[in-house]
Amino acid sequence: MTNVTVEIPTEVLTLAGLPNGSASNRATRLLVLELFREGRVSLGRAAELAGASVEEFMEFSAQRQVSLHYTETDLCEDRATADRLKL
Repeated sequence: MTNVTVEIPTEVLTLAGLPNGSASNRATRLLVLELFREGRVSLGRAAELAGASVEEFMEFSAQRQVSLHYTETDLCEDRATADRLKL
C-alpha cells in the first residue's frame, strides 16, 4: 500500500482530539469513517482500511453516531438466512 503525507495544521489536530503521537492512525480512522458514512466503502472494507476488526469499527462508528446502513431489506434477508439455518 502506498502512503501519502498530508500536512494538517496543529490547531485542527487539537480540535479533532488527535494527540501528536497517534495523529496519523486516528486521522486515518476518521477519514475511513467518513468514507463509510458516505457509503463509499463497506463495513468490512472500512474495518480493514482502519486496521480494526469489524466489531471494533462498529463500536468506533457507534461512538461517533454513524449508522451501519442496516436496512429493512437487510433485516429480511438476515431473518430468512436464520430461518434457513434453523437458528
